[in-house]
Amino acid sequence: MFEWFNEIKWEHLYDPKLAWESLPFLFEGLKYTLYIALFSMFFALILGVLIGIARMSKFLFLRWPARIYISFMRGTPLLVFLFILYYGFPVLGINFSSPIIAGIIGISMNFAAYNAEVVRSAIMSVPRGQWEAAASLQMGYVQTLRRIIIPQATRIALPPTFSIFMDVVKGTSLASVITVQELLYSARLVSGRTFESMTMYTTAALIYWVVCIVIGYFQERLEKRYNRYLSKR
Repeated sequence: MFEWFNEIKWEHLYDPKLAWESLPFLFEGLKYTLYIALFSMFFALILGVLIGIARMSKFLFLRWPARIYISFMRGTPLLVFLFILYYGFPVLGINFSSPIIAGIIGISMNFAAYNAEVVRSAIMSVPRGQWEAAASLQMGYVQTLRRIIIPQATRIALPPTFSIFMDVVKGTSLASVITVQELLYSARLVSGRTFESMTMYTTAALIYWVVCIVIGYFQERLEKRYNRYLSKR
């Protein structure tokens, strides 16, 4: 019954020596992973705030395009969108100078939809009385958002925003399909040369895990600092 268990070649399960020797090469790929993740999250946050506010607008010409954008990006795989950008757009005469740029644009636009929903839900979580109090002080919409609503909504939005950032880091692995030499792509290269797929992909997974642990650490620090700031007000 357990004959298959005895047939497993345990010596090929993980090769620590190969993993250690491959770390410099994998770290080169990790630099591109972090580069793409940071820039993608930066632009996704900016787009997300704008789209999230537009999604709540009373004007139909702002609200409906925002709703359609969010629905499309959340309802289609990121991998498909990257293929459209990098392999489909050249048919229309639109070429990217680097696959990294295509990756950043694709990941930014995709995760902007998720950030928009986080922004919208965070703003809606602020009690309606805050809006009414601002109105009684004759504060405009933009001023109310900037000085009263957004500072309160930021604390609410921190945990889901960091979760999205972790997803962005992991999502950069999809950029390997458009020849971006990030972490997963580097692991595939070593795997193809050494035929040690289990070792290389496990090592890549561990590196992704460590990066996400670091992000989680900064999330906790930022939340504590923000809560301490609010308690002093």
